[in-house]
Amino acid sequence: MRYYPIFLDLRGRRCLVVGGGEVGQRKVEGLVEAGAKVTVISPDLTPSLCSLAKRKKIVHLSRRYRKGDLKGHFLAYAATSDASTQRLMASEARRGDLLINVVDRPALCRFIAPAIVRRGDLIIAISTSGASPALAKKLRQELEQIFGPEYAAALKFLRSLRKKLMTGSFSPSERQRISTDLVHSSLVSYLREGKKGKLTRLLKRILGRKRRLSGLRI
Repeated sequence: MRYYPIFLDLRGRRCLVVGGGEVGQRKVEGLVEAGAKVTVISPDLTPSLCSLAKRKKIVHLSRRYRKGDLKGHFLAYAATSDASTQRLMASEARRGDLLINVVDRPALCRFIAPAIVRRGDLIIAISTSGASPALAKKLRQELEQIFGPEYAAALKFLRSLRKKLMTGSFSPSERQRISTDLVHSSLVSYLREGKKGKLTRLLKRILGRKRRLSGLRI
């Protein structure tokens, strides 16, 4: 296995994207969503990136990449087709031991970005280790049909339930039983179909009728 899969906490971390086209925009949007402090270096920006810059969601440097721009950043994307810039950024990243992705140039990358299915707290990452981005895209599209928005609602509820179980008068064995029973129940189906009555009865059966449901986000 060449790559080690991992999820990074980028909140407050400085990240750099070189390139203001559609590819750069996708990288920027993902980084902003993750809470990173993003700088974009590019003479031009897409309308969406212009909007982010105007709202001060990103810092925009309207110029080409210069040697040394990587300094102080935790992670960078070279989302430019300029080969000399790609090589320069990759070289600087290696010397500085920084994480860098050079789009469509896996040999220059320190990491590769997976195809993502995101449903609230559920994140499914798909990678073919750079062998076939087209297959990764196909798998993502298939998984998007399987894992709908109901999974975001289910995880929101399960997060709230877990907090209640950890702070309430539940024994460790009760917590384990309740959590296991719920994830193997019809919880997701009821959420998908909007069957709140059945959902409430399911929760009462698994939690026990004497347990209070107040404070749980269904």
